[in-house]
Amino acid sequence: MVVTSFFVLQLLFLPPFAALALDFHVVKPHELAFGARHRPAKLAPLGHGHNRLSLSLFHRDALPGRNFSGHRHRLDRLLERDSRRVVTLTRRLSAARYHVDDFGSEVVSGLEEGSGEYFVRVGVGVPPRDQYLVVDSGSDIVWIQCQPCSQCYAQSEPVFDPAESASFAGVACGSPICGLLLSGASAAAGCHAGDCRYAVSYGDGSSTKGTLALETLTFGTNAVRDVAIGCGHSNRGLFVGAAGVLGLGWGPMSFVGQLGGQAGGAFSYCLVSRGSDAPTGSLVFGRTAAVPVGAVWVPLLRNLRAPSFYYVRLLGLGVGGVRLPVLEDVFQLSEEGEGGVVMDTGTAVTRLPDAAYAALRDAFRAATAGLPRAPGVSIFDTCYSLLGYQSVRVPTVSFYFAGGTILTLPARNFLIPVDDMATFCFAFAPSSSGLSIMGNIQQEGIQITFDAANGFVGFGPNTC
Repeated sequence: MVVTSFFVLQLLFLPPFAALALDFHVVKPHELAFGARHRPAKLAPLGHGHNRLSLSLFHRDALPGRNFSGHRHRLDRLLERDSRRVVTLTRRLSAARYHVDDFGSEVVSGLEEGSGEYFVRVGVGVPPRDQYLVVDSGSDIVWIQCQPCSQCYAQSEPVFDPAESASFAGVACGSPICGLLLSGASAAAGCHAGDCRYAVSYGDGSSTKGTLALETLTFGTNAVRDVAIGCGHSNRGLFVGAAGVLGLGWGPMSFVGQLGGQAGGAFSYCLVSRGSDAPTGSLVFGRTAAVPVGAVWVPLLRNLRAPSFYYVRLLGLGVGGVRLPVLEDVFQLSEEGEGGVVMDTGTAVTRLPDAAYAALRDAFRAATAGLPRAPGVSIFDTCYSLLGYQSVRVPTVSFYFAGGTILTLPARNFLIPVDDMATFCFAFAPSSSGLSIMGNIQQEGIQITFDAANGFVGFGPNTC
């Protein structure tokens, strides 16, 4: 059968939430390669409007000075970060090891642990000083490095000096905001000389500690006043040039939680795909702008042991349009906080419990038996040598969610290049625990909306 170039591209860019007439994608391997996402980004606000904050969202590899010798070099660095992130999440979300103090010390996940995959540029203070901040859907704290700095890591811009901001105001110990921090699981907190102080330490020795303050954050031309931020005076770790973290978790101290009615408890993002013409994705706050008409919605679940994280009710997996015989219990979030499926912007590769991963992998291998196999690479055990192929036929991969929603991924969201010799690997991996993590590779190119106020996550209808 002859497939026209237009038809191939149409399949490649078909919205993932649409009902596919075919159970296979026909793809051109060179179109799955890393492309526009890793070009230097033009870091400019996308726009603004009533009850809308909108920013460019770009991958860490688009930062100036981030050069790689090839796909394998980039992949090795990605998987190193990913491994640290997954180990940290597994430890934090394990009911067997859960302690309030331990969990609180790790909510603001360190960039060295993999959370620094996507960045935004935000103005801090009045007048605003632009800073790179990591977007982290698993964090509840907004924090930046601050002068005077007894210990700071290198960042791209000068460290923020509160003395130069007309809007900076320290938070007193007796304030409700400090009480919220003290009573929550967002960070270790305490009082010193009347100031509300926070301290966050990580399993790998990275840390940040300082004072809690109210400050103005500027997004393009929109200024948001009195945002509670951590002003870190002592910080350790490899933070890849970022000034701090923009926490977007489900807790009250995250940026979304603090916006409250201003954003209607909603935000959306679109992580730009490899091969896309757009060098950046988007991050949008505000119910009117962020909640699209035509999205398909899946209920969110709360894990009371980890209230910052967004859990979804996944019921099953499919390959080639056929649902696999995997028990729904494999993905269930228990009353003790074990298991479940977390959506995480800081993890790249989706992790699945062993039984679910084995079923998915084996079905995919069976449907691609005609393609030449290649040796496994790092955490990937299913790889293909596609050198010389103009196009290949691969089965669809789908997530089956509660409520009847089926999310069918574009081919580039599960088949990724691992070197410069046209070796591609199936981008899923087994989890060492019962926890499942839906990573950012599987989220790429899909508009994803979190309606935290109503407890839903939406997919589509737009792509990027």
